[in-house]
Order: sequence, then structure tokens, then C-alpha cells
Amino acid sequence: MGITRRGLLRTTVAGAAATAAAGSLTGCLGQTAGSQGSAGEKFAGEVEWWTINLQKNYAPYIQGMIDAYTAEHPDVTINWVDVPGQDITTKLLAAIASGTVPDAVNYTSFTVGLFGDSMSDLGEFFTDEELGAYVPSLLTTLKNDADHQVGIPWYNGGAGFGIYRKSLCEQAGYTEDSLPTSYEEALELCQAIYDKTDVYGANLMCYSQEMQGEGITMLNDERTEAAFNTPDTVAVMERYKKYFESRAIAPGVMGKEARQYEQSLENGQIACAPKSVSSALINIQKNAPDVYDDLWIAPGVTGPAGEQLFFGQQVFGIPSASNNKAAAAEWLKFVTNAENQLAFCKLVSIFPSSAAALEDPFFTDIEVTEAMDAGRQVLVAQFDSMVDAALSTGNDTLLREVFDEQIRTYITGQSSAEDALGTAEQQWNDELAKQQ
Repeated sequence: MGITRRGLLRTTVAGAAATAAAGSLTGCLGQTAGSQGSAGEKFAGEVEWWTINLQKNYAPYIQGMIDAYTAEHPDVTINWVDVPGQDITTKLLAAIASGTVPDAVNYTSFTVGLFGDSMSDLGEFFTDEELGAYVPSLLTTLKNDADHQVGIPWYNGGAGFGIYRKSLCEQAGYTEDSLPTSYEEALELCQAIYDKTDVYGANLMCYSQEMQGEGITMLNDERTEAAFNTPDTVAVMERYKKYFESRAIAPGVMGKEARQYEQSLENGQIACAPKSVSSALINIQKNAPDVYDDLWIAPGVTGPAGEQLFFGQQVFGIPSASNNKAAAAEWLKFVTNAENQLAFCKLVSIFPSSAAALEDPFFTDIEVTEAMDAGRQVLVAQFDSMVDAALSTGNDTLLREVFDEQIRTYITGQSSAEDALGTAEQQWNDELAKQQ
């Protein structure tokens, strides 16, 4: 395939390039605001709006939206506050505790369990038709325990895809049409490749995310207790240990930081990544062009339900303590409309939550000339089967770390599967009890 740097390779837009791009959007955004008509006095006032990590690279785009909206709604002032990603949780918790909150806030789906009870029910401000404009699978997970719509989706990174080294797959007897569709089939391919080539198959392990992919339920419906301590989970663990010991799975997967695994596609020491993300493909293109030119891209493997899981999306909510909820809701409708989401997706490698934006030729007419294009095409095609698999507790990160550590103790022979799951279950339940 010929190499053209397009498609997914749009991850960083900064400096003059971002300014020029966003500047050219301002006129378009102004028309979008105008199409809503004047909100008049009903939505007047100041809206304090928090985002996460956008000021550095995307200020012109954001300011373009603000300028367009306030030009059509002169009674509204948008006070934009950009918060570093590592600070958003503590800053929002402190604001909620003090009662001095933003009117609209960007948070994440994996903290719905933490913030959901402090957010307004958006069903009071969005009509059914307005909520129906978002991809249903992205919207329905953003509810609290009272079934209130506490968030609307903004953008996400897609569900991921499979990356396979063509030459090694062919040596193992595989064609592009016979690539795996399930985790079990992926492990079989990994074994076949190792047996034929002595190259490790993949960095694939039954950590918490893969367990969800395998169809294991991690939490009860109320998100108050662990639900994974079952014979089905033990069976999955035993299968992965077998393939780890037979070298189908690379030994470096026992490391705690995936980006620092000893074996990788970039260094040529593994053959595939059956469930990967766009940033990994970008890194391969940049750091290992020979590997990049030897790739097949396929849909990511799935579990029994055939769902394409992804783990968290950027969302918006309106804190219950806001004094200007109606104005905040109108602003969020504008920010997340199809036109503005599409404009953002043209600046950075993200995917929209607007169903109409996905119907634009930018997503539907993708000419595949290289792996980047194929990856983007696969991600778009998978949207109907995407499911946000965020745990949506108060501390997803800690819970996953606890579970993954117990998997390592089992795979390396330090504990039995039953003991590892029992320890993880107790630690999860202790942490979840603190959040209630």
C-alpha cells in the first residue's frame, strides 16, 4: 500500500496549524448558532463551563464556538475554564462539596458512579428528540442509580481494531479473510504463529478489560459489589495461563505498564494486537515503518455477545447546584451538535457521539490506501456494536489495578485462580463500600 499521512494521523494539532484550522471554522460555527434562533431572556446569564486538557492545542476551535454562540445570544456569557486531566476529579469534588459548581462540566463515563448523584437529570432540559440525536449505545450508559440521564456523550476514541503482521500470519497458514473474530480464536492464532515462527503472538492477558471482553460481568447491577468470582472467570484464567506458558503470549505482558512492555509490535517481537487502539497504529507508523508496511487491519476481537467494547468517553453534565441550568443545557446542545462535533473530529483523531456527524462523507467515504485508512474505516463500521465498558464507579482505576495484580499472581504461579479472585473480590468490595 502507498504511504500517505492522512486518516487517523491527526492526533496533534497545535500552533499555527490549529489556529488556521479553527479560524476557518468560526464562520461555519456562527451559522450553526444562528440556525437555533435567538434564545432571548429565557437562557440569559453566565455559564461557567469546564473542559479537560483542551486549552493548549484546541483553544482556537473552542473560542470559535464561544464567539459564534454568544454573537447569536448576546444575553449569554460563556466562562470557559480548562482543567488539567489529573486535576478534574479532585477539583470537581471540591466544587460539589463547597456548593460553588460550574454550570456545565466535562467529565468521563468512568466517573459516572462518583459524580452521577450530584448531576441534574438532563431529561428535564433535553427533549426525547434531542437525546435521540446521540448514538444510543453512547447515551444509555450515562445514567445514575436512579435512572436519571446525568450525562450526554461528547467524543471518544473508538472501540479499537485488530493489528496483524501479514508475513507472520501467512507463515502460520492464515489469510486476511481468516483472521480471528473472538478472543479464543486470537489465542489460537498466537499459538500457531509461535509454533511456526518462534515469534510471540501477542501481549494479550486476562486483565480486567479483557475479562469484560470475554463476557465476564465485573460488578453487580448496583455497582456495589464485585461479581467476577465465578467458575467462568476461573476457566478464562486457566485458558490464558495455558497460552502464556506455551509462549503464544509474550512474557513482557506481566509488566504493569502496557506502554512499556518488553515485546511490542514496534520492536518486532510480537505478531499481532487483536484488540488495539489508533494511537498504537500511529506509533508503529512513526517508529517501525517496516512493520507498518506489513500490516493487516481487522475488526477487534469480541466476546460471546459480539460487542465492541471501549473503556470510557468524554461526557458533559450539569451539576445539580448550578444556578443557570437551562442556559447551560442550551450551550451543551450547541457544543455537541453534529456540525461542531464534525469540525472537532477533523482536527484530532476522535469520533463523535452525534449520529448525524457519522453520516458525513468524512466518515463514510474513506479511501483505503494504507493501514491508517483501514483502521479508521473499521472504527466507523463498528459504531453500531460499540458498548462503553467503563465500570463507572468512584475509582475505576484502582479497582482495575487491584484485579490485574491478582491476575499476575496467578499467571506467575504465586496463587491459585480461586485465591487470586477471592483476594481481588474482597479488595473490590472494601473499596466499593467506602463509596456508598
